[in-house]
Amino acid sequence: MASERQIQVGRVPIGGGAPVAVQTMTKTETADLPATLAQISRVAEAGADIVRVAVPREKDAEALKTIVRDSPIPVIADIHFNHTLALKALDAGAHCVRLNPGNIGGPDKVAEVAARATELGTPMRIGVNSGSLPKHLHALERESPVEALVTAAVEFVELMERLRFENFKVSIKSTNVPNTIASNRLLAERIPYPLHLGITEAGTKWSGSLKSSVGLGTLLADGIGDTIRISLSTFHAEEEVKVAWEILKALQLRERGPVLIACPTCGRLQFDMDTVVAEIERRLEAYADPIEVAVLGCAVNGIGEASHADFGITGARNEGLVFSRGKPLRKVPTDQLVDTLFAEIDKYVTSKRVHVDAADADEGARWLEQIESENAGELTPERLAAMEAAAADDEAADRELISAIKPAPAPLDESVSPVAGRRFTRT
Repeated sequence: MASERQIQVGRVPIGGGAPVAVQTMTKTETADLPATLAQISRVAEAGADIVRVAVPREKDAEALKTIVRDSPIPVIADIHFNHTLALKALDAGAHCVRLNPGNIGGPDKVAEVAARATELGTPMRIGVNSGSLPKHLHALERESPVEALVTAAVEFVELMERLRFENFKVSIKSTNVPNTIASNRLLAERIPYPLHLGITEAGTKWSGSLKSSVGLGTLLADGIGDTIRISLSTFHAEEEVKVAWEILKALQLRERGPVLIACPTCGRLQFDMDTVVAEIERRLEAYADPIEVAVLGCAVNGIGEASHADFGITGARNEGLVFSRGKPLRKVPTDQLVDTLFAEIDKYVTSKRVHVDAADADEGARWLEQIESENAGELTPERLAAMEAAAADDEAADRELISAIKPAPAPLDESVSPVAGRRFTRT
């Protein structure tokens, strides 16, 4: 369910049916302007819609003025404990301020920040992490951590509403994936405000990406969540952005750049697919078009498994095939597969059409037929499809013959049915 409310973080709409926004957080000392702005430039290039910077010191709040002015994407100031830094961040032009009402010094301090944000028309993100619940909820947390998280978030929402400030988004984050899923589901039912999703302190690029994909992917598939941040233990914030985009692309929520499909390999593999896939993935980073590229480890299973792909390759021991949308394009030596693939992609990117040379395509089709004949015992996707179609034709013919010999029975009259009134429907 999409949130009913929408806020505007700079030029980026959040909630109310807007596309799920991708954000990340800089890893640099905010006051180090060259390093911070360089990293912001990298995350923007990687596809970040919004960037957050930590503001724990006065010099960081002062640096915000330059960062906001020079950043290519909206900037959120991340504030904890010190409400005066929140006020200074607002005055520095931050496009949004992240605040935890539970650790900022009480309702009066929150009220000061809300009043200043109202004057400037600046939104806020409020919310709670599993590690920073208010003290009065610690007992509930031991009994039901999910209910404790949701209660804290709802209390913060009610505080902002009492202050007549409704220009905000809300977040509940936990290191526990099931708790994050359950608490956000409950919160989505209770409030109309946009939701910011994340698994806090998720872990390394490997484990953190998996945990985030499971947690955020589950919620996004349910229609819950308006902006996401992947939290990884890496100094390269652009890696968080890449993971976020892969989640959104996998769920077909947004498109950005190519989608790579690669078979898991098996005992049929006859060429160095690990190296080939890695090279293709690296080279695809330079392309902005949302093309789908498939890499199949053997020709035996044919191109039927990836007939929907815009482009792909499938290989044998010494030769391979470049194909497009289920049709052969050309046969080439295995060591030329990648370069030939990208030559075809480049032609498509330039002209927006697939270029087919009839002679090359025919040669590729003959090569594929030869490979399949050499492996006639394999049940390829194409062969299975042909067998299923033949079986369906035979079944239809049998039904036609039977109906000609024996007419179909008359429809059952419900009024004389021995089970009238006792029928049921499975749900």
